[in-house]
Amino acid sequence: MNDSAEGGTPAGAGPTDTDWAAALAAVRGLPADARVQLICHVNPDGDALGTMLGFGLGLRRLGVRQLRATFPGPPVLPEPFRWLPGLELLVPQDDAYPEPDLVICFDVASEYRLGDLADRLDKAGTALVLDHHASNTRFGGIHLVDPHAAATSVVAQELLDRLGVPLDAEIATCFYVALSTDTGSFRFEATTPAVHRLAARLLATGIRPGDISRRIFDTRPFGAVRLFGEVLLRARLEPAAAAGRGLVWTYATRADLARHDQPAYVLEALIDSVRCTAEADVSCVVKQVDTAEWAVSLRSKGAVDVSAVAVALGGGGHRFAAGFTGRGTVDEVVDRIRGELAGALLPG
Repeated sequence: MNDSAEGGTPAGAGPTDTDWAAALAAVRGLPADARVQLICHVNPDGDALGTMLGFGLGLRRLGVRQLRATFPGPPVLPEPFRWLPGLELLVPQDDAYPEPDLVICFDVASEYRLGDLADRLDKAGTALVLDHHASNTRFGGIHLVDPHAAATSVVAQELLDRLGVPLDAEIATCFYVALSTDTGSFRFEATTPAVHRLAARLLATGIRPGDISRRIFDTRPFGAVRLFGEVLLRARLEPAAAAGRGLVWTYATRADLARHDQPAYVLEALIDSVRCTAEADVSCVVKQVDTAEWAVSLRSKGAVDVSAVAVALGGGGHRFAAGFTGRGTVDEVVDRIRGELAGALLPG
């Protein structure tokens, strides 16, 4: 990971005036026939997808017509996001512009998370990165990376404001999904007065937060409920881990998903059922991707910087929410996590 951004911007600082000016010039300087490619990370979550679609709708309001949005991997959206405005912008990764005039990446901390679409960074005329991960590697050309932002949508909305794009209900719906998912329905530490002020702006467009929350957080098939119950029965509590702060973890296999006839994305919500364990600061869910490959989600209540753990193991994220891809057996993956926890304690 780079220690600083290009142009001398410290890695932990937000965008400078120069960064904003470069981003504005990249968008405002587009010719009428410009091809703009939007990309978010593999297995998109609410912030990645909501921000990308909301910003895409904003570009449409500016008159951009040759505009496509995509993400790496199979073109399958999680059910909770299949109603979002702007879905008509989405194309499979194979249909992404091969040589766009401008590529914009959303919620992507490193090129690795772009998969087979990473080559667009070199083929594009300009590459702009919007993100809020402290672990962002400053890939691409222009960086609007604010580690203090609660979600990437916060950065995107500020850019639309600076571009003079009016906020409407469609854009607001996308950004509200992004903001509410990355703040855990405004429960996480990143929820600041500024977050609530932005939420108020979004709600003022007339969107219905109750309907949005039910679709995103409170609806899942019965098969997923049964799956969660089975996987939670495997949960293990290790009070001595993380220098006595405690670790709770569980895992889910592809066979579990098949047995309950569920897609992989339903497991993204499982971490919330694990992290409530009172005796553990750190929670972990290990999800099988392939025979010896696992997607790992980590959460902390404040004593441990799980982004340091994730970065050490090849991933990234935030102090209290991070992840990485692990290889080997479940026990081997969890053993590596244990080995990093004690060195990731936060002061105090």
